[in-house]
Amino acid sequence: MAFEIEIKLRLPDRLGKIRRILREQGFRIVKRRSLETNVLFDNVKHSLGKHGKLLRIRRVGGHSLLTFKGPRLRSKHKKREEIEIEFPEPDRLQEILDKIGFHPVFRYEKYRTEYSARSSPGKIMLDETPIGNFLEIEGSASWIDRTSKRLGFKHDDYLKVSYGFLYRTHYRRQGKRVKDMLFRT
Repeated sequence: MAFEIEIKLRLPDRLGKIRRILREQGFRIVKRRSLETNVLFDNVKHSLGKHGKLLRIRRVGGHSLLTFKGPRLRSKHKKREEIEIEFPEPDRLQEILDKIGFHPVFRYEKYRTEYSARSSPGKIMLDETPIGNFLEIEGSASWIDRTSKRLGFKHDDYLKVSYGFLYRTHYRRQGKRVKDMLFRT
């Protein structure tokens, strides 16, 4: 069973400083900035969401991933089971999901740039979203802690929630109805 361990860190609107810090700390771009489109699926009873599970199709460039994530485990980091598989025809997969009762429940977009350092056991993603900019640091718990400290962050800065949760919170504070988290809306 494979587990994803990660945190998010909120960033300012201007990204020049964090990009400079990443370079100074030896991190280099390993995947250039790309638009990711994500669609979460659930059934009419929201059985997956009610149990903290997620089923997602992600499209980036010409690639597509189907991801299952299990419920979050108790940890000072966001830790959950993750199973991913690449596949060539996301529209056909979405059609299959629809036929077995799983329909889109939330769509979100982000621009992502992925960083890594030589012989690093983890990775850093710089995400630009419609609700702001974030770093995601993914790896072992100890590597995440060391890396976030090197970048100037503290444990109090850790966010262990999803982009969907951040988005819903952002708009509920404004008294607005929550829809999909897309750049064009």
